Amino acid sequence: MVKAADMMIARRADTQARADVATWKMMAKLNGADELPAEAQGYLTHYQARLQSTSEAEATDATIAQVYQDYYAAMGGSGTAPVLPSPSVAPAANNVTPFQRPKPQAVPRVKATMGTGPRQDGGAAGRPRVPAFLIFVLLVVIVAGAKYLLGH
Repeated sequence: MVKAADMMIARRADTQARADVATWKMMAKLNGADELPAEAQGYLTHYQARLQSTSEAEATDATIAQVYQDYYAAMGGSGTAPVLPSPSVAPAANNVTPFQRPKPQAVPRVKATMGTGPRQDGGAAGRPRVPAFLIFVLLVVIVAGAKYLLGH
């Protein structure tokens, strides 16, 4: 029986092994395998040897399994690494979603009432609106009164 902690280690080791093997293969294709650590170069050598006798998918799976076993032991897993179900990888025929502009949503219309409900101009609800004309008239009165009081 596999403990929960060992299963967590197994999943982490499997994920890391899959990512590392994919990275190493890409580096090898780009002629950058010399930059990899010696351990990774060893795994790549085993992978290339397997390629001579099996298909690329089988060689990749065997290399991932070998790296997974080593990572599981290095991460502190006890015993042999449990067999994890392989992730289902379906070939991506068309994995690009075309951009579609979102449909505009209708803005609910608010009935214009004095001081009730939410206001569209960001003002506080409950305050009455002051017409612009009234503000203009008050400013004219203030300016005229100031001129009169301050001496023509």
